[in-house]
Amino acid sequence: MDGFAAVDFELARQVLQRGIAALLLVAFLSTLNQFRPLLGEHGLLPAPDLLAWAAASKRRARMLRPTLFRWIRYTDRRLAALCVTGIAGSALLVAGVPQLGPPWAPALVFLALWFGYMSIVSLGQTFYGFGWEMLLLEATFLAAFLGSDSQPPTTVVIVLFWWLVFRLEFGAGMIKIRGGREWRDFTALMYHHETQPMPGPLSRQAHLLPAWFHRLEVLGNHVAQLVVPWFLFAPILSLWVPGPVPQLVGAAAAATVIATQLWLVLTGNFAWLNWATIVLAFSAVGLPGAGEPASDPPFNGVPVWWVVVTGVVGVGYVVLSWPALQNLVARRQLMNASFNRWQLANAYGAFGTVTKERIEIVVEATTDADPDEAEWHEYEFRGKPGDPARIPRQFAPYHLRLDWLMWFLPLGRSLHEWFTGLLVRLLEADRATLRMLRIDPFDGARPRWIRAVSYRYRFATRAEHRRLGVVWMRDRRRVLIRPMGFADDPG
Repeated sequence: MDGFAAVDFELARQVLQRGIAALLLVAFLSTLNQFRPLLGEHGLLPAPDLLAWAAASKRRARMLRPTLFRWIRYTDRRLAALCVTGIAGSALLVAGVPQLGPPWAPALVFLALWFGYMSIVSLGQTFYGFGWEMLLLEATFLAAFLGSDSQPPTTVVIVLFWWLVFRLEFGAGMIKIRGGREWRDFTALMYHHETQPMPGPLSRQAHLLPAWFHRLEVLGNHVAQLVVPWFLFAPILSLWVPGPVPQLVGAAAAATVIATQLWLVLTGNFAWLNWATIVLAFSAVGLPGAGEPASDPPFNGVPVWWVVVTGVVGVGYVVLSWPALQNLVARRQLMNASFNRWQLANAYGAFGTVTKERIEIVVEATTDADPDEAEWHEYEFRGKPGDPARIPRQFAPYHLRLDWLMWFLPLGRSLHEWFTGLLVRLLEADRATLRMLRIDPFDGARPRWIRAVSYRYRFATRAEHRRLGVVWMRDRRRVLIRPMGFADDPG
C-alpha cells in the first residue's frame, strides 16, 4: 500500500471483481430457473401479492426494500428479462470487458447488477431469506468501487473488503461461542456433517471420522473465525512499517480463511456462502512489489476524482457500520441482520446451534382411489436426502431454494403456508413445480392423493454400507399431513 493507492493489490482486485461477478451469474441463473414456480405470478408465495400488500399503505411500502418492480409492474417475463440481463452483465465482468475502460465503466455495471439483484431479493420472502443473499449484495456494491485495469484500487475500498470479511468470519465465530453448548465443548461437528441442511458427496465420510478429529475441526473453526480475522488488517501497517512482513501476515490470514472454507466446500452444500468468503478473503492478498506506481505517491495514477468518490463511500460505510459493530459486542447478537434498507454493512453469522437429529419430510402420493389401501410413491428432490441409497450430490455454489426450505420445515412448530401450496401444485402436476424435483414418480400425470411423512435419517455406518449398500439409514416417524386430494377427482 502506498498512500491512497493499494498498489500491491492488483491480484486482489482481479479476483474480487471477477469472482463476485461469477457468483452473481450463478445467482441470476438460480433465480431464472426457480423464481417463477416459487414466487412468480402463480408461485407458492406470489411476488405480485407482496407488492399489492406493500402498496396498500405508506407504512407497508416502507417495509418493502427497494425493488425495480415498485415502479414497473411485475410479470414473470419481466423477471426473466432481468435475470437474462444480469447473466449477460455478470459474464462481461467475468471476462473483464468493462474493466478495460475508465473506473466508472465497471462501477456502473456492478451498481446496475446490485440494484437488479436487490430488486429480486426484496420480493424473495422466505425463499431469499438467507445470509448469503445480503452478503452478495454488499460485496457487489463494494466491487463497484474497485476501479478498472488502468489504475490500482484505492486503499479505502480494499480496507472495506477486509471489514466485510471480518464481520462475516468474526460474527460467525461469536454467534457460535454465544450459541449452543456443543460449540464450547467441541462436539458440534460430531453432528453437523450429518444434520446440515444439504450434505454433499463427502459429508458421510467426514461424519464418520473419529471424534478427536471433529474436536480439532471445532478448534480450527474457532481459531479461523475468532483469531485470524484480526490479522486481515495487517497490510495497513505497511503505510508505516517498511518491508513485506505486514502484507505477508495479511496473506497468511487470508490463506487460513480460504483453507477452512475449502473444507466446508468439500463437506457441504452452502450455496455460494463459502465461495463468496473465499473470493472476499483474497482482498487481503497483497503481493509486495507486484504493483508499479504510475506516478509519485500518494495517488499513484488513481484519478483524484476517483479518490474522492471512494473516500465518500468509505466515510458512508463508517457511519453505516456502527450498528454492525455494536452487534458484534452485544450480548444478544443478531445473526444475518441488515440495519438499513440497502443491505449494506450487515451483520453475519450462521449455525449458532447445531441440530443433533436429522428429520426429513418426505412427500408421497398415489393414484389409487382408497388412500388407506394405496401404494404410495415418493417424490425425489434434487438435493435433500430421500432415497437412502443415493449419494448426496454437489450443487454449491448453485442454490436449490426449495430443498433448503424443506430442511427448515421440521425445525418449526408448524408447517409453513408455502408447503401446503407445494402439495397442491404436485396434486395439479404443475410442470414448473415438477421441474424443480429430481423424480416425479407419475411422469407428469396427476396423483389422486398426496401426504407428508416424517422420517429420521442418519448416515449409515461403514458396516451398514457394506451390508446394505445404502448411504442413509432411516426410520419412519409419523404422518404430518394426512392424505389430501381434490374433491372433484373422478373415481
